[in-house]
Formats: sequence, C-alpha cells, structure tokens
Amino acid sequence: MESKLTREEAFELLKKYNKELFHIQHALTVEGVMRWYANELGYGDEAEYWAITGLLHDIDFELYPEEHCKKAPELLREGHVGEDMIHSVCSHGFGICSDVEPEHEMEKVLFAADELTGLIGAAALMRPSKSVMDMEVSSVKKKFKDKKFAAGCSRDVIRQGAENLGWELNDLFEKTILAMRSCEESVRCGMGKYNA
Repeated sequence: MESKLTREEAFELLKKYNKELFHIQHALTVEGVMRWYANELGYGDEAEYWAITGLLHDIDFELYPEEHCKKAPELLREGHVGEDMIHSVCSHGFGICSDVEPEHEMEKVLFAADELTGLIGAAALMRPSKSVMDMEVSSVKKKFKDKKFAAGCSRDVIRQGAENLGWELNDLFEKTILAMRSCEESVRCGMGKYNA
C-alpha cells in the first residue's frame, strides 16, 4: 500500500472540500491515530498510507453529508488518489452509508477508530485538562455506556469495529487513547497554523 500523493497534497485536497474547523480537527486526529496504529501493528513501512487515508476519510462529509462515502470516489479521483485508497476511504462507512466492506487490517482499524476518536475527544473536553493525556479506559467505558453522551458517536459501529478486529472493547479503547495521545500536540499545532 503506497500513497500516490504527498501529505501536503492530501491536506490541500481535504481543505478544498472542508472549511469547518471541527472537520479539519477530526481529519488531523484520525490521521495521527492511523499513523500510530500502523506503527503499533507492524505496518510502519505503510504508516504514511494509513495516515493519509485517515486524513481524507471524511473528504465528502462536510459538503455532501447525504452522499457520504458515495461522493468521495469522485472527489478523490479528481485529486489523483489511487483506487486502493478510495476503497479504504469508502470502507469506513460500511453498513452505514457504503457497501464497501473493510478487508485489510488498516480498513478495519479506520472503521473502528473513526467513531471512537469522536467519543474520546468529546470525553476529553469534559475534563479539567481538556486533554487525552490523563484519560483512562474507565472514563471512556463510562461515557460509552451513557447513550446520551456524544450521541452522534455510534456505539454499535465501535462494537462492530472491535469485533471485526477480533479485539476486546477495552483493548480498542486503550489503544485508541494511546494513539490520540501520540498526536494530540501535533493536531493542536496543526489547528493553530490552520487558524492563523
């Protein structure tokens, strides 16, 4: 798996269709999380591919929420993104807004971690630190059980994601917290530059 475009080209492509800071921040977070997972799971030589897929996974969501994962191939092809990455991007909506099934371990990680980063991010904002650095698995479990908290983050998708990977939910929570810790500062810096 190798990306046909550089990280800079991917970020420019993302910004072409995404202006809201929330969407940019989510893209940067999932990029960092996917890079961490690639290295953690023994795919270090594919880390850039995993990261760019994470960066671009919601490319169509801001402008075309009703066509999420259906409009993405067109936007990505215009940006000269390869068909393997297009498959990966579309697979994260499997069973929700896409019939493209996650096959590669990277696609299964993206499916599982995408929703979970939203839940963990929302939980972090409730903490005095506003950070994942002091986040514990027990805190995420508590928020996960509270259906009213971050209601837009599908618990079913997160559960299904863990199942697809053959992981316990706690393992997915723990790994994704660590992944988010690994990129929290770079996301903050990236948002600072973007806001400037």
